[in-house]
Amino acid sequence: MAELQHIEGVVEHILFRNESNGYLVLDMNIQHSLVTVTGELGNADEGEVLSLWGQFTTHPRYGKQFQVESFERKLPSNAEDIERYLSSGAIKGIGKTLASKIVKTFGNQTLDIIEHQPQRLLEIRGLSQSKCEEIIKETKQIFALRNIISYFNAYQIKSRYAIRAFRLWGMNCQHIVEKNPYLLCQETVALPFREVENYAHDLRIPKNAYCRISAGIVHILQHNATNNGHTCLPLDRLAETAINFLEITEPAFYDAYQCALQEEKIIEYIKEEREFVYLPEYFLAEQYITQRISFLHCHKPPTSENRQKFSAMIDEIEQRSGMHYAELQRKAIFSAMSEGMLILTGGPGTGKTTTLNAIISCFHQQNAEVLIAAPTGRAAKRISDLTGYPAKTIHRLLEVQFDAYGIQQFVHNEENLLSCDVMILDEMSMVDVLLFSHLLRALRTNCKLILVGDSDQLPSVGAGNLLQHLLSSQCMPVVTLKEIFRQAQQSCIVTNAHKIVHGEMPDLSRRDNDFFFFQRSDYAETLNLAVDLACRRLPAAYHYSPTQDIQIICPSKIGTVGTVQINQAMQARLNPPDAQKPQVNSLVYQFRIGDKVMQTKNNYDLPWRKDDETGKGIFNGDIGIILSINRKMGEALIDFEGRIANYPLNMIEQLELAYAITIHKSQGSEFEVVILPVLGKLEKLTYRSLFYTAVTRAKKLLILISTPQKIQEMVAGIHQTFRYSCLKFMLEKELDSYAGQADEHFPESSLS
Repeated sequence: MAELQHIEGVVEHILFRNESNGYLVLDMNIQHSLVTVTGELGNADEGEVLSLWGQFTTHPRYGKQFQVESFERKLPSNAEDIERYLSSGAIKGIGKTLASKIVKTFGNQTLDIIEHQPQRLLEIRGLSQSKCEEIIKETKQIFALRNIISYFNAYQIKSRYAIRAFRLWGMNCQHIVEKNPYLLCQETVALPFREVENYAHDLRIPKNAYCRISAGIVHILQHNATNNGHTCLPLDRLAETAINFLEITEPAFYDAYQCALQEEKIIEYIKEEREFVYLPEYFLAEQYITQRISFLHCHKPPTSENRQKFSAMIDEIEQRSGMHYAELQRKAIFSAMSEGMLILTGGPGTGKTTTLNAIISCFHQQNAEVLIAAPTGRAAKRISDLTGYPAKTIHRLLEVQFDAYGIQQFVHNEENLLSCDVMILDEMSMVDVLLFSHLLRALRTNCKLILVGDSDQLPSVGAGNLLQHLLSSQCMPVVTLKEIFRQAQQSCIVTNAHKIVHGEMPDLSRRDNDFFFFQRSDYAETLNLAVDLACRRLPAAYHYSPTQDIQIICPSKIGTVGTVQINQAMQARLNPPDAQKPQVNSLVYQFRIGDKVMQTKNNYDLPWRKDDETGKGIFNGDIGIILSINRKMGEALIDFEGRIANYPLNMIEQLELAYAITIHKSQGSEFEVVILPVLGKLEKLTYRSLFYTAVTRAKKLLILISTPQKIQEMVAGIHQTFRYSCLKFMLEKELDSYAGQADEHFPESSLS
């Protein structure tokens, strides 16, 4: 990680100020040279002396800037700078004329007198008592914030957290956080729990304090949602984890737990006589999904006239396109038209894209407005290429924005609905419950919902196992395409993928198709073979590009055949060190011009340009090529599949080399050629859905490097990623309730 740089100077001009979150852009005078500074700097003003720690970056429009990580405020000490500071309007009520009078009276002692003896301002001729009191009130705020920043800095807590805390609690900030330091964990301040623990220890907060235990419970639930995919935890598991993690007694846990329930920091839900504990946002998400799906479940069946109309429409599309739809394809098209919602699933080669194109054509014939979305940029591009219709990521469709505290929100919600009659959501297996609930909130109640995915693939990175729960609860119509069409039957990638799903060994014997098996058991040999295939043999034989067409995919990051070592070996072969090539280092990698890289975190603010189009946002999983590196300007120019971004080098830890990527990162993407090395014990990564997901990433050629024994282990590994969630139970319970209400209105005898 790049070492923080330090600069100090006088604020010359305020160029931009966001009053809601304290974000500033300013020019700082450093030894008679102006430097543009950006960051959460509170109410800093002209004439003030700032001591800053951060990194120089380059903005694509505004040029070189210093991006602040932390800072100290040092008020001006000489009369000239003090007068300039006061004249800037830093203290409400003091303009240029009054500033001149005050400094003329008190000189270099002006700010000290304003802070500690403000009543002496009455010595200024013409200054009234009421005006003096107004100035005193304003200065208390300014000096209080400066003191809070200094206070937090003494505990190694960065300035941005101090400013957020002061914005929440104002003058009483220090008193409030010393009484309960764990308030700093809340989302509006977002100081990590471990850092709060250190601060609380310095304050001698006891281990069994309620504030600590309740914050620890929330931290455990959040950690399990973010890292393990659980939307909730059983109370008994939560209690066991919290008691060990926080080093507390069982009675102390349950006392704090009950209080946290009463304060609605957490929510308890009873499922089959067992208590499950949620963070409110995950409970509300699963609850809302249940309500909306149940509402769509009550969609009126089509009239006989409409049924005939839909059938005729499908016949017309068949004639116009020269297609003949299989029975299940026709059923899916008809269901999409006649039902309020549909899940369309199926493996490779079963005609999902053909079916989806027909569905879109039917809706367009009815002049319905159709929107297509996918969870990632690469998945959106893929479905757009396959269907010929524009598609967006869910985040771009809902339009991300951030509130004053930097918390993500969406422009489109219940109060600002999307304008569409049909929502098609592809790669549904990758969608988590929070994102899906946000999408549902932005849809009109009469909007049809078409969910497309492959239920045999890996679940979402985010919390929940949404697609599986929607399928297993039988809450909506499902059409699973099973027939492998004749053209697809010629592909060993397709036929072997279906064998894997059914627990059968893939055919490893053929050498004349698109699926090749190389038997290797030695790690070093496997690494060398994968690199040689990608760099020399495949480009020579088939003219594939090692960076554009070929992708190495690995189960794990670690080990000789993990992504890290393969990336380093690939880079050494394709893009070795060169005195003429500048490079920049992260903790793991060295990056050079020409390197293939992947973004590993969502960055909603990073601007890009593509031909005449401009936009914002480079997202987790986006792959690009480094075009240039300018260490002096603190930036790299990266081409993310046509979107050119000026990438600040202080964000370099968000990049990884991408000659090799993990199977999880590859989900939602397709590549012309996939090289898949699978060796080692990998106990947690030896299961069928992982193997299947990897195999189905290849479009034209898959090369598998492994042993028959290891492949057998992968195929036999029926372990499904287990995730705690009550969504399936909620859906079944809600639908049973609807069924009961229907029985009351329509007794069985009335239907006979």
